Amino acid sequence: MWMMLRVIPMMWGSVRPSRVADMPAVVNTFWIRKGYEGLTFFGHILTHNQSDADKFNAGYNSLKNHEMIHLRQAQSCGDSWVCFYLLYIWYWLKIKISRKKRHFCVRNAAYLLNPFEMEAYARMYDLDYLKRCEGGAHEWRRYAKMSIEERLRLYEKRKD
Repeated sequence: MWMMLRVIPMMWGSVRPSRVADMPAVVNTFWIRKGYEGLTFFGHILTHNQSDADKFNAGYNSLKNHEMIHLRQAQSCGDSWVCFYLLYIWYWLKIKISRKKRHFCVRNAAYLLNPFEMEAYARMYDLDYLKRCEGGAHEWRRYAKMSIEERLRLYEKRKD
């Protein structure tokens, strides 16, 4: 319960994504699922433990870049965390519902085929990507226009 309540000040005290220069990593085991190393949450990166938080805070690497891309995506969603999360949940639900109808074989399809995650995973190793999209990362919009089957084919192609 305490871990859940610790995020409330992060939400209330959050500033617009355009005013966030760097996202500090903090430990919060309640909101982050096993198997995930970080979660962007209102200008912070939530992690499982202090050693993971230290990795994010120590230097700029591909994992930090992945989470920072989510920051730029929030900027492209009207510079609003709320709009970003509402769209993120919308795309997640569309895939989750669609997955039941189509029987996708991809585990965590609603996460991996989410347009926001597709851009973040595609660009996470390009450490100069954020310099090129200072006004916000917009590539997720291209993925959002694709059908779920097209995204699945692209995901499987990248995985190989």
